[in-house]
Amino acid sequence: MRDTDASLLESVAVQARVIKALFIREVLTRFGRHNIGFLWIFVEPMLFTLGVTALWTAIGASHGSSLPIAAFALTGYSSVLLWRNMPSRCIGAVLPNLSLMVHRNVKLIDIFLSRLILEAGGATMSFILLGIVFTTIGLINPPEDLLKIVGAWLMIAWFGAGLATLLGAWAEEFEIVEKLWHPASYLLFPLSGAAFLVDILPKQAQDIILYLPMVHGVELLREGYFGTVFVAHYDMAYMATCNAVLTFFGLVQVRRTARKIVPV
Repeated sequence: MRDTDASLLESVAVQARVIKALFIREVLTRFGRHNIGFLWIFVEPMLFTLGVTALWTAIGASHGSSLPIAAFALTGYSSVLLWRNMPSRCIGAVLPNLSLMVHRNVKLIDIFLSRLILEAGGATMSFILLGIVFTTIGLINPPEDLLKIVGAWLMIAWFGAGLATLLGAWAEEFEIVEKLWHPASYLLFPLSGAAFLVDILPKQAQDIILYLPMVHGVELLREGYFGTVFVAHYDMAYMATCNAVLTFFGLVQVRRTARKIVPV
């Protein structure tokens, strides 16, 4: 039994080193060593969120509540960057790393995990830094419940990772997945809860929009920040179920796809 435990720990350690090496490779390949280098990991999503904040403020966008535009951009668009960028990075991830798969310890799931960690880490650092800056300069109030914020963020990240794993594996077998994901991701953005509160919608529209798992995460995230000034609508058991189903089918598809990949 002890030999089995030691072997398992050794295997985990090996895979952790593989993922770390792939992560560093992704950082260098994507951001390089010039200018601010790896700092683009979180500066890039920060610029997107700041750009949306400035645009919404300039056009006087209305979202049907008393929450400031900065609060909507921080909680809404940051969450969109978290779950939407993950599938985009996993789709087409195999080809640039195909030569590495001649090594028996480099698996398809390792390639996906390295990219998922990179995307989740960048979005998380951007979210934290912007939250600190916006709070410090008085654009938003300090969060009301940090545990809800952390829980919501982890649930949104789980959703993005499950979706990315499934779509990334499918895309290696079906080219149309990549073609369909790009327009689908843009269509899902306005439906994700990033730019509206579920509470302002008619009851029938609420019932429909809450079929989308990410909406529940955004609502919980906003409740963690501003729970006393609006009514949040979410069911985390439903979101967890959706996430678990996505993850299960994603892992099954990864295993199936990995058997068909021929390293060169």
